[in-house]
Amino acid sequence: MEIGLGHYLAVGAILFTIGVFGVFLNRKNVIVILMSIELMLLAVNINLVAFSASLGDLAGQVFALLVLTVAAGEAAIGLAIVVVFFRKTGSIAVDDVSVMKG
Repeated sequence: MEIGLGHYLAVGAILFTIGVFGVFLNRKNVIVILMSIELMLLAVNINLVAFSASLGDLAGQVFALLVLTVAAGEAAIGLAIVVVFFRKTGSIAVDDVSVMKG
């Protein structure tokens, strides 16, 4: 049995669904929300690379590299915000985000 485009798309859809559930079901922890967003971005990258390989075009793989750079920047900035938030409040609960105003 050969692994085809449908298999990659199924894995990407499953990862994206897990990421969406992680964002919507867990609204207590900022780190879990950021990890879920990363999971969704990686699922999109799997689909981009799978379609790129299937069509024989490198544009999807280049775009996947651009998405990875955005994901790395999002992770760095998100972690910096979480560190500042933790220093100010002593917790990383999403309920206390209104403290960061001003």
